[in-house]
Amino acid sequence: RVDEWTDVDRKRVMNDIITTMFNKKFMEELFKPQELYSKKALRTVYDRLAHASIMRLNQASMDKLYDLMTMAFKYQVLLCPRPKDILLVTFNHLDAIKDFIRDAPGILNQVDETCRQLIETYSCLSAGEFQLIRQTLLIFFQDMHIRVSIFLKDKVQNSNGRFVLPISGPVPWGTEVPGLIRVFNHNGDEVKRTEFTTDANYVTPQREGSFDLYGDRVLKLGTNMYSVSRPVETHMSGSSKNLASHAKENIVPNPLAKEELNFLARLLGGLEVKKPDGSETGFRLNLFTTDEEEEHAALTRPEELSYKVINIEATQEPGRRAELSRILGEMEVAEPRPPSAGKGEDLLALMDGL
Repeated sequence: RVDEWTDVDRKRVMNDIITTMFNKKFMEELFKPQELYSKKALRTVYDRLAHASIMRLNQASMDKLYDLMTMAFKYQVLLCPRPKDILLVTFNHLDAIKDFIRDAPGILNQVDETCRQLIETYSCLSAGEFQLIRQTLLIFFQDMHIRVSIFLKDKVQNSNGRFVLPISGPVPWGTEVPGLIRVFNHNGDEVKRTEFTTDANYVTPQREGSFDLYGDRVLKLGTNMYSVSRPVETHMSGSSKNLASHAKENIVPNPLAKEELNFLARLLGGLEVKKPDGSETGFRLNLFTTDEEEEHAALTRPEELSYKVINIEATQEPGRRAELSRILGEMEVAEPRPPSAGKGEDLLALMDGL
């Protein structure tokens, strides 16, 4: 449909993408113990997921969507009150996804199974192991400082793209509000107390968030950031542009390239990208106000941050090359070119409609 897309279209797109995202083979690969993979590998998988339905995005819109996703997740990880709360953020994501597919019990079961795997895999980890996970994620995102209008308006992000850490609000669960110093002797007996005042307004959380399959997560990080209707823009900050100009990929061959190629092939092999049949042309999602604005963004984006082509030449073994070519070939989808942009192609319309 050129002029508009209906609730049926929205539901179909969400069902297709969520079905692909929680594909059993895909989840099995993600849950295997492994090293953190590169930004390009993540972006490749993300592109495939975003195009798992009849929806299509041009390069500039895809870049913008990816920028928004990465900065939102970085914000959530950075502001977690304690490392273990990363799991609560993930449950908030999954709870929102389950709302999208509540009328599709088969897909809902896929998501619930992933929740069970998360609980089984991560609920037994120590605070130190969660801290290692959190630090690893922050290292992955540390050079990304893209400004997002929602964060700028809420003053949780500075004009240079860096996030603002709050000094007030609830303290992490299991800790006490700052303001008291206790002194103990060698027997472990408290012998002195000293109180001090703080500039911040700390409060004790009323309860801990639920780590069960269903429950009140308490933590709001990871919930709908579009609960208040407002436009969303992403912009490269000055420091990020300078960083991008010097952030050329290292041309020295990576000894782990073969392993990364195999890993990426396994991930992509689990993604079942939908191909529109002959009667369907699909529709294009434009995250900009006009097509001209989208084209301008594509031209002005630093080349290092646009993932147009990803070449991984790891081995000359014919069998492996043929296997990867087969996997990628199955997911090639012709780019539909509708004659004009419709009102369903606006990001706010998409999010508000969902």
